[in-house]
Amino acid sequence: MLTPDEALDRAQQLVERARRVGADAADAVYGASSSEAIQVRLGKLEDVERSESEHISLRLFVGRRSASIGSSDLSPQALDELANRALAMARSAPEDAFAGLAPEELLSTGPWPDLDLLDDREPGPQDLRLMAEEAEDAARAVAGVTNSDGASASSGGGVVALATSHGFGGGYGSTSRSVSASVVAGEGVDKQRDSDWRAMHHWSDLPTSASIGTLAGERAVAKLAPGRLRSGPMPVVFDPRVGGSLVGHLLGAMSGSAIARRSSFLLDRLDQAIFANGVTIVEDPLRPRGLRSRAFDGEGLATRARNLVEDGRLTGWLMESASARQLGLAPTGHAARGGNGAPGVSVGNVDLLPGTLSPAELMADIKDGVYVTELIGQGVNGVTGDYSRGASGFRIVDGQIAGPVAEFTVAGNLLAMFAALIPANDLVRDRSLNVPTLRVDGLTVAGD
Repeated sequence: MLTPDEALDRAQQLVERARRVGADAADAVYGASSSEAIQVRLGKLEDVERSESEHISLRLFVGRRSASIGSSDLSPQALDELANRALAMARSAPEDAFAGLAPEELLSTGPWPDLDLLDDREPGPQDLRLMAEEAEDAARAVAGVTNSDGASASSGGGVVALATSHGFGGGYGSTSRSVSASVVAGEGVDKQRDSDWRAMHHWSDLPTSASIGTLAGERAVAKLAPGRLRSGPMPVVFDPRVGGSLVGHLLGAMSGSAIARRSSFLLDRLDQAIFANGVTIVEDPLRPRGLRSRAFDGEGLATRARNLVEDGRLTGWLMESASARQLGLAPTGHAARGGNGAPGVSVGNVDLLPGTLSPAELMADIKDGVYVTELIGQGVNGVTGDYSRGASGFRIVDGQIAGPVAEFTVAGNLLAMFAALIPANDLVRDRSLNVPTLRVDGLTVAGD
């Protein structure tokens, strides 16, 4: 794997080759990653994985025609061939009035802030095994746990570099560290499975492996002997580990490409209140050690902290350059590059800010409701906002968490759900998208 400086140099070389063969404009993205993972099960080593990947992709333009191509071969001969093949493809492609690089005047120039994404402690295989064993031992020590799907610990790193023909060049590296555990509780037909995991850039930011394993075991045991819910409208409270999916649906609908295609349930709602007063959703891609931190986006534009929703009001779309041109707006620094192809969009670290009530206070007046800890399926219509997903969790009776329930469906419409959403005060920033406990009244539950 190349260093960030070496990766940037290789990307710049590919852009220069594209210009030499006749491209009007071009950009190149280098991406590489490596990882090592150790998995144990029932106290024994089960799997050792080591992976490495390296890829460079070229996007070039001939007028309004463009093509993208990529390769894992970074030799000079391969880069020459890549540029020539991409040029031939572009000349055969249809014209796209909105295609092109990001506006030159908006490019980020650096120096960029140090986001502290690199951990200088590199754990070895024995370190990873000890952490995995510690997680599984703690999970299996929970009374009621009867089997294990295993526990794992992993360590990895990556490098990204971007170069464009109109002056941008930047690259950075990052590391990743993670621990997970999954166990089974119960006997016979009454078995339940649950898990916990954490991922961070630095080992020092991870919870202890034992705490991860203990939580996995406690979750599995708590789900034993689930009952059934009656059907009908009732308040639904979403645990933070599933509540983030509601914000995920919002972010998908805010995509500039979805707005440009008129395939979003947020159409014509820019600057309108879609949440209650006081609800704010913030994005901070410049947060040190954040899981989605980056100083520049996939087109070379600077990223910045912003409120995606402010006091309930939707503040703007998430746009890369092509959708911004189609909408007659400026790109917002949310471009993302995968392998080949045109940029998509992605966000930085996102938090739905906490409210004033504790989770207990949030549920105190619920006579009969449900606390959702797991969502199943993909029953969400991004065009209409209609929402219907399988779920499991716990009953809420007279304001208290009661026994486990399963095999029910939660349904509504996302716009109505957002308008009714009330956040608790228990926000914890330990993932890339963080929410506190969320309450939504008026949803339809389909059970017995």
